[in-house]
Amino acid sequence: MKLDIGNSLKILTKDCVFAQSKKAKECNEMLETGGGKGRDFLGWLSPSSITKIDMNDIKATAYNFCINCEVVVVIGIGGSYLGSKAVISALSNSFGYTINKRPTIVYAGYNINEDYLYELLEYLKNKVFGIVSISKSGATIEPALSFRFLKKYLESIDGKENAKKRIVVITDKVDGPLRMLANQEGYKTYAIPNNIGGRFSVLTPAGLLPIAIAGIDIDQLINGAVDMEKETSSNIPFEKNLSELYAVVRNELYKIGKKIEILVNFHPKLYYVSEWWKQLYAESEGKEFKGIFTAAVNFTTDLHSMGQWIQESERTIFETVISIANSKHKLEVPLDEQNFDELNFLSGKRVDYINKMAELGTQIAHVDGGVPNIRIEISELNEYCLGQLLYFFERACGISGYLLGVNPFNQPGVEAYKKNMFNLLKKSGC
Repeated sequence: MKLDIGNSLKILTKDCVFAQSKKAKECNEMLETGGGKGRDFLGWLSPSSITKIDMNDIKATAYNFCINCEVVVVIGIGGSYLGSKAVISALSNSFGYTINKRPTIVYAGYNINEDYLYELLEYLKNKVFGIVSISKSGATIEPALSFRFLKKYLESIDGKENAKKRIVVITDKVDGPLRMLANQEGYKTYAIPNNIGGRFSVLTPAGLLPIAIAGIDIDQLINGAVDMEKETSSNIPFEKNLSELYAVVRNELYKIGKKIEILVNFHPKLYYVSEWWKQLYAESEGKEFKGIFTAAVNFTTDLHSMGQWIQESERTIFETVISIANSKHKLEVPLDEQNFDELNFLSGKRVDYINKMAELGTQIAHVDGGVPNIRIEISELNEYCLGQLLYFFERACGISGYLLGVNPFNQPGVEAYKKNMFNLLKKSGC
């Protein structure tokens, strides 16, 4: 994995960035020693802590779903589902072909929409399905509501005893209504560690079980994360430490008025990686009336819409581009004798090469237009590289939050809408 900050140094200076190296190193050390705010939520920092026994158990549960289900419904909201959806979407066939006849994975519990839930229940008719219900607290209304409907429906068609064989709950180890229900009903359970918040949970059972059900190699995903943990430790010099560099550059851009960070990809399979990233940084840094606003675009598609805004809007933005060095497949543009589309100048060239030139051309145009650019390159779209990317962003997020002066591991503002909603719904005790 590579990080190129050169196109940000046209607005910042190298001295400005390196002047923050000591502070970045201190923030990184605070993560490692637990010396900063949110010290009780640093369990994600060491992906190597998940044991081989844990991994084998997750894979065994995934296999049981595979042999017993056509469809698996993953219930969760925010970090409870976005991490797994990001990885599964990135590594699955674009048109829905499952890996080795794995179950189709669908999602619930990330909205409160009557039509969506009704259509999901209709979709599940005459299908053998299972449920993975993920909620650390067990009390979040969106997943709890979906689980109530889906559990009742599964029990109505299979009976309680058979239904519970196809229900897995991932929640707090000891407390909460979902844990109590799971213990009462005898569901297979996994714990989200108490020291890991939802948006940092992709490399825990909350993310790994759905990913394994989809037929994706979770060992390689963890291996990538473990190697990135080593490469971003505070022992690595600042100029080589990708997470420290990224955290500093984005904060220095923020200081000079670049208040919006746009995550850019040139591969449609990275759409949900962007959605996961948006939550990770927005929920971690958007507090105390400060924090970079996170947005995302998918190029070249959005170049025909958002591209205009990026090129000529207010200069309050910067871009972070995720680039994939090597395409998985190879397609060359064929020669057409009639050449009505006037594309013969491209004949013999790979589609990926054309896409790379679109990426480079966009970068030049945006930088020339006053939009600083950070470029992240992974060698290919596979489990190992995604594990590296996810951990890099998590580590950088912790450092960046400390540089900003906030607690990157709480989310007090999320509770405001819940309180109002429960009051309006007349929930007892609110």
